[in-house]
Amino acid sequence: MITKTLEYRDGRVTLKGFLAYDEKRSGPRPGVVVFPEALGLGQHAMERARRLAAAGYVALAADPYGDGIFVDTLPKAVELMTAVRSDVAVWRARAKAALDALTAQPQTDRGRLAAIGYCFGGSTALELARSGAPLGAVTSFHGGLESPRPDDARNIRAKVLVCHGALDPLVTPAHVAAFQDQMRQTKVDWELQIYGGATHSFTNPEAGSFGNPAFAYSKAADTRSWKAMLDLFAEVFGSD
Repeated sequence: MITKTLEYRDGRVTLKGFLAYDEKRSGPRPGVVVFPEALGLGQHAMERARRLAAAGYVALAADPYGDGIFVDTLPKAVELMTAVRSDVAVWRARAKAALDALTAQPQTDRGRLAAIGYCFGGSTALELARSGAPLGAVTSFHGGLESPRPDDARNIRAKVLVCHGALDPLVTPAHVAAFQDQMRQTKVDWELQIYGGATHSFTNPEAGSFGNPAFAYSKAADTRSWKAMLDLFAEVFGSD
């Protein structure tokens, strides 16, 4: 497997993503952008990129802030995340820069693209889809469901899977209900899976280290949601 830092740009901001693919597979293959949690590009997103590469995809774990920044405290993460989210045009452009970097790779089939994300990254994947990006599939894992421009859901071209923890105190039942109402007003093929007993950040084995009861790992929800994503990809992209 090839793994390397991939430098790309969003205007004046230099971004350093993590690219992974299986060099033993010939020909172009579907590409997946992996948007990380609010902490930035860390081991969780990179591990997911490696798993996708092992499954036959070209995966780029994106850099949401620049220079590959990764922080280890939630307050700093919230500060960085808020700065990106505060302008939806900037937010979407940052996400599109990652997609463009992925599609520029010779291993990537530009006609078969997906975006996934975790927490803030899940929100980012959905926001990229709302921009009308040429995606075939999108999966949000414990991501925020609010959008600065909810009516833009009609621009989504991808099939959408949202994986949500039933006990997530950060993405409330009201947020979930509002998201469903938005999607019902579109022709998008979408699905919402809710995992009992799971809270925020349920895919991250290190979630408990945050010292906040809102964050906890759930092996069952992690396993089931990953399989649901792979099933969606197989449906949209087929198997090579």
